[in-house]
Amino acid sequence: MGDGFQYVDILFFAAIAAFLVLRLRSVLGKRTGHQSNDFDPFRDRQGAEKAADEKIVRLPDGRRPAEPQPADQPEDTALAGTERPAVKGVAAVRAADPAFDEAGFLQGARAAFEMIVTAFAQGDAKALRPLLADEVYKDFSGAIDERQARKETLDTTLVGIEKAELAEAELQGRTAFVTVRFVSQQVNVTRDAEDRIVDGDANEVETITDLWTFARNVKSRDPNWKLVATQSSQ
Repeated sequence: MGDGFQYVDILFFAAIAAFLVLRLRSVLGKRTGHQSNDFDPFRDRQGAEKAADEKIVRLPDGRRPAEPQPADQPEDTALAGTERPAVKGVAAVRAADPAFDEAGFLQGARAAFEMIVTAFAQGDAKALRPLLADEVYKDFSGAIDERQARKETLDTTLVGIEKAELAEAELQGRTAFVTVRFVSQQVNVTRDAEDRIVDGDANEVETITDLWTFARNVKSRDPNWKLVATQSSQ
């Protein structure tokens, strides 16, 4: 008799265990629809190609250079100091586009800097086309054509980017303009068709400041910014 009751107990607990397994499977197997990761085409595409090449060249100045910041402005962060001219501009851009983030933008701009100068160094006008506004593209492609006509090569090594910070920002209608100051160290050498150095010094490291202005329609679904102006100074 005792063995019979024990057998019934085993069946009872086995039934309970099977029920719990089915319940757990039904819960763990469900998807809520919120499991996909956010994807930023501008930043992610730039980041994937960021380290593709460290050989870059100095770029031609654009037609709409940005005004440099006063020397006494703080340089440690993108928006340090309430008097900085970029502060009000960034606030206006963010009001029109709440998704705008200064840190994320600077990361993408830094990657764009390396992508654009790399394509220019390689004479790849096709790669430059989607990244540049019409006037800037005309300047860049023209400089590439002139270089090729002279049968010269530019060998510029990017030693490092010391700084990438917001210098200016403004909103004109639906278009946001954000200027970034890049401070980089480069070695620039120009060679002729016979590989003779005609300009620059392979042993000289130059510190170069570039002011690049990017623009984007804040009402557009396209997250990409285009380079609309450049200015360089040593």
